[in-house]
Amino acid sequence: MMDDVCVHVFRVYKSGQDGPLLVLLHGGGHSALSWAVFTAAMTSRVTCRVLAMDLRGHGATQVRHADDLSTQTMSRDVANVVRATYGEIPPPIILVGHNVGGAIAVHAAGGALLPSVLGLVAIDVVEGSAMEVLHSMQNFLKGRPKSFKSIDHAIEWSVKSGQIRNLESAKVSMVGQVRRVCVCVCVFQSCSVYSWRIDLSKAEKYWDGWFRGISNLFLSCNVPKLLLLAGIDRLDRDLTIGQMQGKFMMQVLPPCGHAVHEDIPDKVADALASFIIRHKFAEARSETKR
Repeated sequence: MMDDVCVHVFRVYKSGQDGPLLVLLHGGGHSALSWAVFTAAMTSRVTCRVLAMDLRGHGATQVRHADDLSTQTMSRDVANVVRATYGEIPPPIILVGHNVGGAIAVHAAGGALLPSVLGLVAIDVVEGSAMEVLHSMQNFLKGRPKSFKSIDHAIEWSVKSGQIRNLESAKVSMVGQVRRVCVCVCVFQSCSVYSWRIDLSKAEKYWDGWFRGISNLFLSCNVPKLLLLAGIDRLDRDLTIGQMQGKFMMQVLPPCGHAVHEDIPDKVADALASFIIRHKFAEARSETKR
């Protein structure tokens, strides 16, 4: 008798031994490596642990039904990975997500999928502006190069195009966004190029579900919340009212692009460190206090 065994493999990166656990969730098309430079900055400021994971269909993660990119499935993935890594009683958790990762963090917090969530941080994810951008997303994806001759070419494109405005971040991040593939030049010759790890255009049916209703769900999460934005113009009506009512902390961090934590990792780390210390989730490192 023969049985097929399905094994789900999620790539995770960990840092730190003590303090609360920052679960870092990347945006669409990126990977956990997008948090690399930020993690170094963050762990130098406060005593904390970090877990960054490649979401399904992204980076080095290999799962069955990798094309199921619904927020429900991906938020369950996050809970399952945390439990597999830390057991049924994980350390106190601060969920941190960028773009789609921010939406997943909100769903994970709002759905009480994890038992020990202390705080929630969303980076440049706002329902109103996100829904507007979705109308032009296919054109944006079609406008990107289909492939690159090398990793160096991919890094160069990401910086010159403004997708990532920090060369140090791009050198790490782009490694997780593309993968090496062989293409046939002729019958007797083939060569290697680097193409996108995930074809986001095929995930269009999930785009609306990523962001619709996310602002009110964010506001309803009963934990301290921080919203980091690349520009004040991104704020929608629900969040504007919520911010005026003091329902969450907000900080605008120009000048930077959409990949805020990659463009200005030190400033994002400063903002998160202040949020964490203010709520007494962790202490500043002794070298930071001086």
